[in-house]
Parts: sequence; structure tokens; C-alpha cells
Amino acid sequence: MENGSSPTGDSKLDQAVRQWLQYDKNPKTLSMVQDLVKEGAVEALKKYFSSRMEFGTAGLRAAMGPGISCMNDLTIIQTTQGFCYYLEQSFENLKERGVVIGYDARAHPPSGGSSKRFASLAAAVFISRGVPVHLFSDITPTPFVPFTVSHLGLCAGIMVTASHNPKQDNGYKVYWENGAQIVSPHDSGISKAIEDNLEPWPDSWNIEEALKSPLLKDPYQDIHTQYFKAIQKHCHHREINKSSEVKIVHTSVHGVGHTFVQSAFKAFDLHPPYAVEEQKDPDPEFPTVKYPNPEEGEGVLTLSFALAEKEGASVVLANDPDADRLAIAERQNGGKWRVFSGNELGALLGWWVFRCWRQQNSDAAVKSVYMLSSTVSSKILRAIALKEGFHFEETLTGFKWMGNRARDLLDQGKTVLFAFEEAIGYMCSPSVLDKDGVSAAAIAGEMVSYLATKNINLSQQLTTIYEEYGYHISKNSYFICHDQNVIRSLFERLRNHGGQKDSYPTECGAFSISAVRDLTTGYDSNQPDNKAVLPTSSSSQMITFTFSNGGVATMRTSGTEPKIKYYTELCAAPGNSDVTHLKKELDDLVDAIIENFFEPAKNKLQPKPE
Repeated sequence: MENGSSPTGDSKLDQAVRQWLQYDKNPKTLSMVQDLVKEGAVEALKKYFSSRMEFGTAGLRAAMGPGISCMNDLTIIQTTQGFCYYLEQSFENLKERGVVIGYDARAHPPSGGSSKRFASLAAAVFISRGVPVHLFSDITPTPFVPFTVSHLGLCAGIMVTASHNPKQDNGYKVYWENGAQIVSPHDSGISKAIEDNLEPWPDSWNIEEALKSPLLKDPYQDIHTQYFKAIQKHCHHREINKSSEVKIVHTSVHGVGHTFVQSAFKAFDLHPPYAVEEQKDPDPEFPTVKYPNPEEGEGVLTLSFALAEKEGASVVLANDPDADRLAIAERQNGGKWRVFSGNELGALLGWWVFRCWRQQNSDAAVKSVYMLSSTVSSKILRAIALKEGFHFEETLTGFKWMGNRARDLLDQGKTVLFAFEEAIGYMCSPSVLDKDGVSAAAIAGEMVSYLATKNINLSQQLTTIYEEYGYHISKNSYFICHDQNVIRSLFERLRNHGGQKDSYPTECGAFSISAVRDLTTGYDSNQPDNKAVLPTSSSSQMITFTFSNGGVATMRTSGTEPKIKYYTELCAAPGNSDVTHLKKELDDLVDAIIENFFEPAKNKLQPKPE
């Protein structure tokens, strides 16, 4: 390789490897690549070097390891150089305002990568250009980064985390000056700037110098104080909280959440939740769970249920490893546990947040109140808004859209009370324009305590909400597919139904389709000109079918995982409380969707693991 030979026979691949060997200063990843070259391991080299990680609106997410397709010291430096350069072009006062960088507890000993090290390297890059950096001195929940951007008026924020992904992964999440995640066109601008700044700048590797620089500040103590002060505004029943005898268990699933949720409960004068001992301390190996994702339900909560039964607790709260999401389970009569879906929790938290607001505000003020949810989430907030007189809006999938829309509304003097997405993400306070599992945990704790004074549990309250505003029953799942061609042909078949170009199905088995919205192409049959109102993206697949029976189904690809996801919901009118019939109708609809829309590619798809 050193003498210009072409060991792989692929000149583009050889050049990428050669450049890597020239730039990388991490002894572990450098020797990994040197060994692969010596062994002539062409397939492995292709895996690590044939394509660079794509920087999108979700930033980066990939496995830690060597090469341009993985998260490692060099790709973090290259990404940060591109981001720094892009910020220099975007802000004249970047050197006055600066950026914030946070990180979770992930680590990958084989490649020497860890969230803390990646955050330090990112800090070194900015400091080498004279940009002030607020680098947290310890692990924090993801919501602390957007909170810091807004609180300190910074130009941008970076959070090094892979959230609930498997242990080998890491990620790089980016926030803009408005406190929300970036949206287009920033992603493509940053991506181009990364490509233009691949060679490490002279001091980009120099963590030691950066950590001694007067440009480096530690916001940990100040932000810790200010964040909990900010969320206290959402505490409305302090006396009930103090005297409540409700017992709650909390798990942070080996992530960062433990100390922060304890502090949040304290800020609300709630009794501290019982912590699941085996899972409360950060551990990048996630030893007690197959996947560190509370969204997967009972498997992740087994230890929580055991502790709850031992302590006589009725409710379990679970955060994902970076504490931006919240799952809740409740013990039912007879001892069985019910894990609420993200949509059910959206109904409960949305109802509660509005109820607390209404007690303190006049009827006239309701006209300036907004709630948001993503287009694949339950429409329950729309039903509540129609009856109560506030505004509801839906956005594209992902909190980047809800955060940016919330900022627009706040800038117009509106009140944004709540936003949620079905993947257990909740924004209960405009102090953080992103999902926040820490404030949501405390607000849920207060809701549980308040309901207990009326001898009502969460399940009963959910039924009351559905009876008042209409049952909203949802069923979501996914298929795993690693082949982009299979995914593309599955969606193209729906767009060219029966072989007819730009023609969509009008029925699905026994169910009649009344409307179609395709946010990949921008088609919406509900609009007078057939043009979708929501932004479209040709780089991701997403089609929504509305059925004559009140059902809605969306099929979409995931931005961070090899999945085709489907989301279905049956919305009944208030007064229709035949839940058994509604559930059966939704089950039949899902079966029809799988049979008619997924079946042609079935042998190339893996169902969601049980």
C-alpha cells in the first residue's frame, strides 16, 4: 500500500484506505486497518471504506469501529470540522456565542471509541478555531443539550449518543441556534462541508491542549440547577406530591437517567422512585437486556416488575439510555402488568398537561394553545383539541419537525403545551424543544399521584379519555429488510398499482381506501391540487392510506435502522365504546395490509422479533 500498489484492485477503495492510514492517529483503529491491508481482507476493507456515513437531519448513527463507515476518532474529527466550517459561514458571531457538547456513557474498547472521547475531540476541533465550547464534564441526558443551546443563546449543540441502539453503535446529534434539531437544508450543507474538510486540521487531535484552554467551559452545575428550575413550572400539585403514598419504580436501563430522574422527582416534591439496582448505573455493555430500548416492552422491564412486586409499587417508569424517551407500565388488578403504548401515553400526558393548564388560565386563552404530534402518531390530540377549542397540528415524523414548528409558534407568541410521537417521545415543556424523558417522568409521577387521590389508576383514566373523546386504537410494528432494492420495489408497486404509473390502490382486501398521501413524491389526494402540505423527502419512503371506516395506516422506512415500519390506527367517534369490535376491525385491517401490501416481498422480509 505504501509504495502505491493496489492491493484490493479497486482504486477508489485503495485511495480511501491510503488516506485513512495517513490521517488516523488512534493506535487501535490504525492497527486494525493496517492488519486488514496486510491480510488482503478485501471484503472487510470494503465494509469499512466503500461509503462514508451519511450526515442527515438525524446527524450520524453507526457502529463504532475503523474506517469511514463507522464512528471513530477520525470520522468524529472530520464531521466536526465540517460542522464547524458550516457554522463559521452561517454565524458572524460564532466566536462570541460558541457551542455546547454533551455525551452519554457509550464505549467500545476494541476501537478505543467512547462518547466522552468523541465529545472531547469535537471540543478540540472547535477550540482550535477559537470557538468557545461548553463541554459537559460528565454524562448528561440528551435534553440537556437543546436546553443549554436555548438557555445560553448558543449557535449550536452536539450530543454524542446512539440513544437506544445496540451497544456497538454511537451517534452524533446536532441542534441549531433555535434549540431544535437541524432540518434541511442544513444537513446537506454540513455534509458538503465535511467532504471539503477531511484532512485533520493541525490541532484537531490535541485534546490535552483543548482541555486546558480558557475557551473551554463546563456548564454542568449551572445547567443542572437551571433545568430543574425550568421544569418546576410544570409542577401543579406540590401538596399532593408531598403526601402521596404511591410507590413508583424507575429504571434507566444502564444509561444516564438515574440521577436526573431522582432530581426531577425531588424538584416536584415527589417521593424518590425505587431504582432498579442492577440497571441504575451507566454500563456500555447493557448486560441485563437484549436491546436497551424500553419501547420493546416487557423484556426490558422484567427487573423493574420484580422490584415493584417486592416493594409494593404500582407503576414503573423507564427511560432509554440517553433519557430522552419514557415508557410506563402499571400493575393491573390480578397482578398482571400493562405496558402502555407510546400513543396511549400521548393521550394520558396530553390530557394531563391540558387539564393543568386549563385550571390556571381563562377560557379565552385557549385559542392560542397548540399541541403537536407526528403524522404516524395517534390522532387523539386532534380529537381533544376539537372538543376543548385549542389547536392541533401534525408534522413529519421526528422531533426535529415538532421542535422547529414549536419554535415558530413560540416566536409568534403562541403557547405550545405538549408534543409527542408514538415512539415514546414526549415534550412536556417548551424549555426543551425535543423529546425529554426526564421532565416527562416527573410530570407522569405527579399525574399518577393526583389520580391516586381520586382512586383512579392510569388504565381507568385512559378509558375515561377515550370515552370522552373517542377510542383511538393503534397497532404498530415493522419488518426488517437489509436490501434497498426490495424496499424500493415494494413502495414503487404501491405507487404504480396494477402496473399503472402514478396510480394507488383504492382498496385493501375488504377495506375501501378513501385517501392517499405520499410524502416521498408530494402527492395528497385530499388536497384540491393533489399536492401535499407537509414537506416531502424523496430520500425516504412514506405513504399514508386513509380508509372509509376511520382507519389510517402509514408505511415508512426508518432513517436509522434497516426497517419498514407500519403504523395503523382506528379512530372511533365518541360514544362508540365497543372496544372488542374495534380491536377486531383493526386486527383485520392490519392482516389485510400485510397480505396485500407486504406479501409480494414477504420472503425477503424478516418479521419483528418476538
